[in-house]
Amino acid sequence: MLGLLVILLISWGLLFLVEKKNLGAIGIAPTPKHLAQFLAGFAIIVIFCSILVYIETVLKAVQWESKGFHTKVLFKAFIYHIKSALTEDLVFRGALLYVLIKRLGHRWAIFLSALCFGVYHVFSYGITTERWVLIGYVILITGVTGYVWAYAFYKTKSIYIGLGLHLGYNLLMSCFYESQPYGELLFGELAKTDLSEPYETYYAFFRGLFPSVMTLLVLILLNRSRLILSKNKSEQE
Repeated sequence: MLGLLVILLISWGLLFLVEKKNLGAIGIAPTPKHLAQFLAGFAIIVIFCSILVYIETVLKAVQWESKGFHTKVLFKAFIYHIKSALTEDLVFRGALLYVLIKRLGHRWAIFLSALCFGVYHVFSYGITTERWVLIGYVILITGVTGYVWAYAFYKTKSIYIGLGLHLGYNLLMSCFYESQPYGELLFGELAKTDLSEPYETYYAFFRGLFPSVMTLLVLILLNRSRLILSKNKSEQE
């Protein structure tokens, strides 16, 4: 919690010193509209991640073992993931991204945010000494994810829809797959059949990109239909 407070203080200072703005510039207030965006983001990514789990179950003949429903553990996992997601979103899709959009334009700002998010995961996953192929894969997959979430921030001027997407992805995937410190919350893989090469590699890219690409398509449709993402003309750059 102290870490989040420090990040919020630094964000406020950056916005005030560079843009003469406060935290309202990144849509930090939990207004009804922002909460609706959060819930929409959460629902969108949960749907696509659930589809992904189903595809993998069929494609790899996964046999799932129930881990039971433990309310206390699920609550702890929820708190952990929302703190983790909020921390990363404030760093990569908060005040700094807002300033970059104003100074560089949204295209370069979103690209730089995505690239930094991808590189960050190389260190957070502890794979800095691994093969360049794996490092490149992680930067690409997490970078595309960061791009989609930064795009959502740009279109709403709020961190909430990205936070919903981030929390939904981490929480849903941790219900089925190993993760630290909370993983396989509801189910664990009892057995599965791996694909032969090159199909395993093809699937790895599909698995990594599917939720983000589908989410981006939905966000574009919501923006065009003036639902959730549309901005007032006065907000356009």
